[in-house]
Amino acid sequence: MLMVELRAQEQQILLGIEKSGGRASVEQLISVCGLSDAAVMRNALTLQEKGLLNIYAATQSIIRLTDESKVYAVDGLPERRLVLAVMALGGSADLKVAAERAGLQVQFIQIALGWLIRKKWVSYNSQNNMVSILKEQLQGGVVGEGSDEALLKVLAGSGSEQGVVFDELSDVCKADAEQLKKRKLVTIEVKTTRFLQITDEGKMALSEGRVVESDVSQLTPELIITGKWRTAKLQRYNIEAPVAKAWPGKKHPYLCFLDEVRSKLVALGFQEMMGTSVETCFFNFDALNMPQNHPAREPSDIYYIKDPRFGDISGHDVAVKNVKETHENGWQTGSTGWGYKYSFEVAQRLILRGHSTCLSARTLESGRVQIPGKYFSIARVYRPEVVDRTHLSEFNQVEGFIVNSELTLKDLLGILGRFAVEIAGADKVRFKPDYFPFTEPSVELSAFKEGYGWVEFGGSGIFRPEVTKPLGVDAPVIAWGLGVDRLFMMRHGIEDIRMIFSSNLDWLRKKQVT
Repeated sequence: MLMVELRAQEQQILLGIEKSGGRASVEQLISVCGLSDAAVMRNALTLQEKGLLNIYAATQSIIRLTDESKVYAVDGLPERRLVLAVMALGGSADLKVAAERAGLQVQFIQIALGWLIRKKWVSYNSQNNMVSILKEQLQGGVVGEGSDEALLKVLAGSGSEQGVVFDELSDVCKADAEQLKKRKLVTIEVKTTRFLQITDEGKMALSEGRVVESDVSQLTPELIITGKWRTAKLQRYNIEAPVAKAWPGKKHPYLCFLDEVRSKLVALGFQEMMGTSVETCFFNFDALNMPQNHPAREPSDIYYIKDPRFGDISGHDVAVKNVKETHENGWQTGSTGWGYKYSFEVAQRLILRGHSTCLSARTLESGRVQIPGKYFSIARVYRPEVVDRTHLSEFNQVEGFIVNSELTLKDLLGILGRFAVEIAGADKVRFKPDYFPFTEPSVELSAFKEGYGWVEFGGSGIFRPEVTKPLGVDAPVIAWGLGVDRLFMMRHGIEDIRMIFSSNLDWLRKKQVT
């Protein structure tokens, strides 16, 4: 046999295993050799490659007490305390009186009674609320200890951290353990222990191998400055050896997707619109030709701010005046208006924005809109939705509009189709007529992807003159508001919208950013 070269730590591990009878756990070797877990396993893998030891794993189910049962192991289970109180009261007592004597809290009384009846220690008369000890359960004047109580004492005596091996228990104790687990008084956890076993070749290597005193595993400033690194024996590493997975930090996949959408729109010449989550009813509703009695304004459909209740719209006097007249009589838009008395107080009411179209209204009113011009926003919006696999009460929209004197509905449909195909990866799209108070005509966009199905993305249309003219723009404006969350879902085949905002590390680690 060729002489095997062993490093000092490798020899330590082989000696530690041999002293333990030829087989030892990683925990034992950490204690015997004084090495870290990583050092033991790193050297063990090298020794295994050389055929000097074998590594295998054994699993055990370990039972441990919970914090609640640690108290019961000392004071007794609730049913034990209750039955002792009944005994002290003569063997029959009112349930409430016995519970007070036992010191049971109200929420534990029925639990304790239920277990007493289940264990057939007592009888209970619901008409007079009396609890009576069953004489056949008496042993020397007391109710004998149950096997579940005995198990609690065994677990308490073993040490709360160490626990007891489930497989070493009797069948009766196993049944009790499962029952205690259902009561959340014990935990049963599977523990994996790694064992190292020396081979015959390993034993020969210990007696015949050559030990290398020390290898240099790290270049220090001293080694470099003095030049000793030239003569030092550098430790060899097997770069193909399996190692623990490392999970470096990365940007959330959904945030990367939003950045991609933003970049594509900017590349197409769009300018980004910005705004706050808290908005006035004027820009969220009034400026978009939605009357102040519209059902979408109900508290069941929008979040109203409790304090402060009102915002300041005094800096938008011209737009407010024009919108007021448009609502009341149509102003100069060619419309007859909604025919009601406009309220400035309602216009100032503060809400969490219910859609991102309010940003389009603010941008149109700002006086800085270029004709032709392209604008977009990616904004968080809020609605009191019932949360399910396709709806959230807080979600994102990608909003956009293009203002140009030569635009038609055909241009809008082309942009929406391109959006669905390039952003969501859709195979085909379809449009159907819809209705919004602020666009005419109005179109709903849906898209289909093979293996995923059809998904509705949102609405679009051409802004009505009742929207654009009061805000100072007299040119055709095509606009859309799409659920960007759903675009991401189709792109990545996600069935439940809640998964997008999940903190599930396993999902986040596996999700590739594309």
